[in-house]
Amino acid sequence: MPAPYAPARLLFGGDYNPEQWPREVWAEDVELMRRAHVDTVTIGVFSWALLEPREGEFDPGWLDDVVAMLDDAGIGFFLATPTASPPPWFTRAHPDAMPVRADGTRLTHGSRDTYAISAPAYREAARRVARYLADRYGAHPRLRGWHVHNEYGTIDHGPHAEAAFRRWLRARYETLATLNDAWTTSFWSQHYADWDEVVPPRTTQYLTNPAHGVDFARFCSDEMLAAFAEQKAEIRAAGSTAPVTTNFMLPTWNHLEQWSWSDRLDVVSVDHYLDTTGPDGEAHVAYASDLTRSWAGGPWLLMEQSASGIRVGQRHFAKASDRMIRHSLGYVARGSQGALFFQWRASAGGSETWHSGMVPHAGPDTEQFDGIVALGELLDRIDEVARPPAAGPVVEAEVAVLWDANGWWVLQTPHLPHDGLDYATEVRATHRALWRAGVPVDFVRPGADAGRYRLLFVPSLMAVDDATVSWLTAYVRAGGHLVVGRFTGVADEHQRVVTGGYPGRLRDLLGIRVTEILPLAQDESLALSDGSDADQWSERVRLRGAEPLATYTDGDLAGMPAVTRHRSGDGSATYVSTRLAQHSLDRFVAGLLDAHGVRAVVPEAVGTGVEAVRRRAAGGDYLFLLHHGDRPVRVTGPGHDLVTDTPTDAGIVLPTGGVAVVREGPGATWSVTPDHSSTPEVS
Repeated sequence: MPAPYAPARLLFGGDYNPEQWPREVWAEDVELMRRAHVDTVTIGVFSWALLEPREGEFDPGWLDDVVAMLDDAGIGFFLATPTASPPPWFTRAHPDAMPVRADGTRLTHGSRDTYAISAPAYREAARRVARYLADRYGAHPRLRGWHVHNEYGTIDHGPHAEAAFRRWLRARYETLATLNDAWTTSFWSQHYADWDEVVPPRTTQYLTNPAHGVDFARFCSDEMLAAFAEQKAEIRAAGSTAPVTTNFMLPTWNHLEQWSWSDRLDVVSVDHYLDTTGPDGEAHVAYASDLTRSWAGGPWLLMEQSASGIRVGQRHFAKASDRMIRHSLGYVARGSQGALFFQWRASAGGSETWHSGMVPHAGPDTEQFDGIVALGELLDRIDEVARPPAAGPVVEAEVAVLWDANGWWVLQTPHLPHDGLDYATEVRATHRALWRAGVPVDFVRPGADAGRYRLLFVPSLMAVDDATVSWLTAYVRAGGHLVVGRFTGVADEHQRVVTGGYPGRLRDLLGIRVTEILPLAQDESLALSDGSDADQWSERVRLRGAEPLATYTDGDLAGMPAVTRHRSGDGSATYVSTRLAQHSLDRFVAGLLDAHGVRAVVPEAVGTGVEAVRRRAAGGDYLFLLHHGDRPVRVTGPGHDLVTDTPTDAGIVLPTGGVAVVREGPGATWSVTPDHSSTPEVS
């Protein structure tokens, strides 16, 4: 295992694009960065056209000046390779390197992310610019790390992808007979007699082959990873030893298999933007943080977040500074080694003019910039949490949730029994219930060492391979408790249904046999015998060794099992054959946690609006308290609050929106009670 990512301090700053501004603004930038305690910026993300104005001719003078200016100010930097946005000369010289959509439309220059990942000209140009930057700046003492590319995810269906896809398929299947069997090409006369007949899944008359589509998604992830690895190899060949990362993107699209990517990164980083303005945003911060920490296997880095804007639907919404601070600490509490933003200064023009910045259009004399300064000061005060523990995880969890990118891609297949099936929605609903219960959560990959987890949730995984079946079975028999959501395990990894009753791959483990899937209408709901509300989905379940925990009470399924449990070896497996409404899922999950002895970090905080997260570090345990509620509370326990430099033994008051980061004393137990004092003690 590589050493955990451990910069000397919590990093604070964001994407810095001085090339968008006249040089007289640069001096003000540095002064404002110092005022805000900014110590890290990311430079060069979209600077290819300025850095290499003509093919093979570099003009680094402006970047040299930026690096020198940052160096003089004592500010470190991540240096990006600008390969997410090829310059106009590249488009003109290599039109074949532009991506092609599934409908055959070849895209042209005019935005970012316009490249065909498999095009030889693109790959050569990307290696060239990466090597140039590494040769020139790779040993700079202020270099914090390499930010390769930006948000990999452009999908190409063109001729270069076609050739690369065939090579990938030949390596995976070796023979056409194996491919034809895996893809069930006997259906609709799709049998392939020559490798040259296989093309990417382009727009066609009706439904495309589902196995074909998911294999193409797997190929695209591997092809982008290969392109990343080439740039990393150039950086290392130049002698640079700085850590290399690329920024994953959450939450709305997923074109990467993150576990295999994380194995190749020196530090896992993520860009995270809320997709809601409501209170679920806090749960969303926790979801992204737990996912990224799990991919990393330890400390990670928040590479981008929004300073003040939330884009939902057709408009921007404001994010108040106290909420921005709480979210930033939420990421740090769950293992991030800093809080970085996109971007430092809001752009005056261009495609993302209205994306918020740390310095807004109105300038530094604003409540927004005051919040940025307050966050910088706060991160300085809690800096000691950045040192990872000598052994063990940075956040200890007794509960895990399965994460598998293949599960996401499979549920994107059209014409499933219900169009509302969505992988991220199912996983987030389970995580949300665990977050509301106040317990820490890890995500795990199929086949991971899961023995330390009392509960393992599989909210959704339609297609399951042999290795995963064996892994889940071994987990249960060894004493674990498995919780499986509907429509899981009905098919193999090629989406071939296992006949004889659903879920064919997991029938024996779950002790059930489903004879019929009965999706519900959009406005239809069901009630269960335990008082739960359900919608979207129901199944006709027959018991084959399992016991019913709840039954359907409505319609043709009245009295039939809805939730079951099957004991196997020293453990058990629970199956939920419907979609529980969130409030019912919350209650169901809380009951499982109680039954299996899993306690909240601070049980007294649950339901008070106070989020409690314990982060382990070299200096001990640190309790992060983030108050999202609407009434002040008093928190009492042995320790010392780093935010206010205040002992907590006699209690501290958290006002609405308040935060505390407590270095805990030994054997810490905590109480959280309403506070009725007129003067808050903590702000």
